[in-house]
This record gives sequence, structure tokens and C-alpha cells, in this order.
Amino acid sequence: MEKLPGNNASAGAEVEITMSVIGGKWKGIILFHLAKEETRFNQLRRLIPGITQRMLTLQLRELEKDGIVERIAYQEIPPRVGYRLSELGYSLMPLIHMMRQWGEKYSQR
Repeated sequence: MEKLPGNNASAGAEVEITMSVIGGKWKGIILFHLAKEETRFNQLRRLIPGITQRMLTLQLRELEKDGIVERIAYQEIPPRVGYRLSELGYSLMPLIHMMRQWGEKYSQR
């Protein structure tokens, strides 16, 4: 087993921080879809089968509060709102892609 660098207690705390921001069933999937382009709420609902409107709203609000996602309200009639990754959100993409690759390998075992 590979040893991780740094103090184990500190490293564990840093992993905990990361998981508190992107952990859970839906956040990684939301981030994966937002990495491609700005996306509207209903587009996300269609891209993520099984997520409820309430859960998507909650997850987007948390990601926005954490500075990972930006909510863009366009001054149009009818009103239009889009979501996109912030610069901080894009910094998570290597991690999200590694999680996808790991999941692909794991599902083939």
C-alpha cells in the first residue's frame, strides 16, 4: 500500500474538507456535466436521471455557496438562469476525471 506524504492527521483533515465540498451522491455528477458548458437547471435534471428538483436545487446552492459553481441570471423575458463552474470549480476537474477513470476500472472488476 502506498504511503501518502505529510502528517496523517493533517492529510485526513484535508481529505475531509474536500469531501465536504464535493462529497455525496450528486455533486460529482453535477460537476462533471458543468465542466462541458454552462447548463440550465432543467438541462441538468435531464442529464442526471434520478435526482429530484429539490435535491438538485440544494446541491447547486451548496456548490454556489462554496464557490465551486456560479449562477448566472440573464435579464431576459422569460428569465433565464444558467450554471457554470467557477475558476475554483475548474480546479477540481482533474480530481473528477480521476474519479471517473477509477469508477470505470472498478466497474470492470
